[in-house]
Amino acid sequence: MTAALISWGKGRRAAAAIGAVSLGLLTLSACEKPTALATVTAGSSTVSAEATPGCDAGDKALSKAEFTACISKQGGKTITVSPGEKVRVGVEPEIAERGWLAFAGESGEGVSKTHQTYRTIDSSQLFMKQDPQTRQTYNVDTVTLQVAEYPKGGGQIPSAIFHFTLKQKD
Repeated sequence: MTAALISWGKGRRAAAAIGAVSLGLLTLSACEKPTALATVTAGSSTVSAEATPGCDAGDKALSKAEFTACISKQGGKTITVSPGEKVRVGVEPEIAERGWLAFAGESGEGVSKTHQTYRTIDSSQLFMKQDPQTRQTYNVDTVTLQVAEYPKGGGQIPSAIFHFTLKQKD
């Protein structure tokens, strides 16, 4: 009788273990796919971020209204950049396959789309601004760097935008 109780106890523990593993797998299968990350590195500092809330349309392009609202947003994860330092921007391979670009400000003009997983940008370009009226250039202390991810199948309007704040070190 004791042997029967021991084997019944082992069977019960095994059944409980199988039940726990099954429940764990079921829970994992109900989870959403992890969102992609963009990463910015300056010197030895690195920050990573998911697409900015309200600026991620999944596999389709943002609407024109969403896009306009997203490119005018400020903020995001902050990183300090020394004058003249290189800023490295990286994306996950799935973003690179679709195409992406990185730009400071609201225009993104003059920046070409890439399918590489990273880009290096001279920080002096990021912190240099031009007065639209006088055409004189000046330096700013803080800029918002935006990474725009394009939708599957291409298109002119991005499907997601990631925001980072770059602060120039004194």
